[in-house]
Amino acid sequence: MSTPTQQFHFNGQITSLHIEHLKQHGIIHFKQFISYHTVKEFLYEIYQVEQHLLNKGIQQVNGIPLKFGYNVDGAPLIQRIAFASLFSSTLSNFLKSDQVQELTKLLTPYEGRIGELEKDGLVVNHYLNTSDSSFTRLGWHTDSPRDLFLGSRIKPMLNVGLHLDDCPQSNGGLRVLPGTHNKGFFTLFFKKKYFIDHEPDQNEVGLDIQAGDLTIHDGRLWHRVQQSPYIGEKSRRRVMYIPVITGAYQPKTADSKTPLYHRLASLVFKKQAKKKVPQYEPQLNPTI
Repeated sequence: MSTPTQQFHFNGQITSLHIEHLKQHGIIHFKQFISYHTVKEFLYEIYQVEQHLLNKGIQQVNGIPLKFGYNVDGAPLIQRIAFASLFSSTLSNFLKSDQVQELTKLLTPYEGRIGELEKDGLVVNHYLNTSDSSFTRLGWHTDSPRDLFLGSRIKPMLNVGLHLDDCPQSNGGLRVLPGTHNKGFFTLFFKKKYFIDHEPDQNEVGLDIQAGDLTIHDGRLWHRVQQSPYIGEKSRRRVMYIPVITGAYQPKTADSKTPLYHRLASLVFKKQAKKKVPQYEPQLNPTI
C-alpha cells in the first residue's frame, strides 16, 4: 500500500498507478521532472518577466494582482506573478509540451487541459524571509472554492507545482493533509480558517523537495506553506504553479475583473506588508 510521501519518476507517461495514488492521497510527487539545466533556464526567464513587469509598473495581469516584496539586497521583487507564461515564449512552450500535456490524464475520467489563460494562469511564487519580505508563508487553504467566486460550481482541478529550489522539510515549504480531498462539503469549507490559520496539524505531511521536482495535489486538498526558519538567501523558495482544469473554457483577458477571493486575500497580505514598493532601478546582474 502506497504512502502519501512515496516518490515517483516520470517516464513520459501517466499510468494507472499514478492515477490511483493521487486519487487515494490527493497528492503525488515526481522526482526530477526537469533537469537542473532547465531549472536555471526557467529561473532566468522568470527574472526577465519580473524585470519587464517592474519596469512597466504593472500591478496586475488579467485582473489578478501581483504581490510585491524585497530581495535580500533590498531591491524590489515580485513574490507572486500570475500568467507568467504570457511574457515568456520559453515558459509558454513548456506548458504546451507533451511532457506537461500528459499530466492532464491525472484528471481521468474528466477531460483535463492546461489553463494557461484561465484561473491565474502560470503562477510563480517566490517565498523569501527578510526584514522587508511580506510573502514568507501561506495559511491553510484549498484551491477549489475559487470556482464559486467565479460564479460556477466546483469542478475537478489539479495544482501542479514545479519546484525551482531545493526545499527539505527542515526549510519549511509545502504541508498537506492527505485524504482531505474527498471528505465532502463540510471538510472542504470548514476544516480550517482559510489563509488565516498557519498552525501545524498533527496529521500534516511535509515533503523533501529538490529543484526540478514536481508535486501535484487535488484542488480540494487542504495544504499550506510553512515559513522557513532561516533568514535571507537560505530561505529562498521559488515554485511555478500550473493549473490543470476541466469544464467550460473560461479565459481571462486584460478586461477581466479581480475575483473576490483575490480581493479578500489582498487584505490579509497587505496587513503583512511593511512598506510600499519603491520605483525600480534596473539591475545588470540577475540573482538566479
